[in-house]
Amino acid sequence: MDNIFNIDSLPIDSELFDTIFHNKNVKIERILSKGQVTKDGEWYNQETDEWVILIQGNAKIEFENHKIIELNSGDYIFIPSHQKHKVIFTSVDPICIWIAVHIEKE
Repeated sequence: MDNIFNIDSLPIDSELFDTIFHNKNVKIERILSKGQVTKDGEWYNQETDEWVILIQGNAKIEFENHKIIELNSGDYIFIPSHQKHKVIFTSVDPICIWIAVHIEKE
């Protein structure tokens, strides 16, 4: 057992990705961010659908069509596979606690 708010192991200069559950169809991750963003010129272009909820903090995600979504604690979105996106802001105080659910296509 663990607690989603246990953040003792957060590195100072990088995000922390913890796999909470994984099987052949679904992967659930807890992600801790503290000011980290996607590197310049890079985009996420994932093979899986992703449902993500921001449990704590504030963040902004930009999509390839230049649409920007601002997320606050409790907000969630669904990102279909191959929809290019990047994280352009994550709060430092409070840190961002995300839950990401990756769903394999059958």
